[in-house]
Amino acid sequence: MRMHNPPHPGLVIKELCLEPLGLTVTDAAKGLGISRKTLSSILNGKAGISPEMAVRLSIAFNTTSESWLNQQTQYDLWQAERRRKDLNVAHLYVA
Repeated sequence: MRMHNPPHPGLVIKELCLEPLGLTVTDAAKGLGISRKTLSSILNGKAGISPEMAVRLSIAFNTTSESWLNQQTQYDLWQAERRRKDLNVAHLYVA
């Protein structure tokens, strides 16, 4: 069963990690060892979670890197499925 419109992982970071801890974007970026601009791009849904970022988040928030990558994959797949009808792909199979 596919999820319906999963949230971008940036929203999850913002609402479930930063806000409960009272962290600013600047403080969180410093703690993650990344630039404020990079974190801001993720939080605003402009950039995705890379494997390295998933590891950073797992260390910082005591989670698993797989959970962050799974969230990103679910989000990306849902976005791609929304554009399915616009793809010009032929059925390729053996008759």
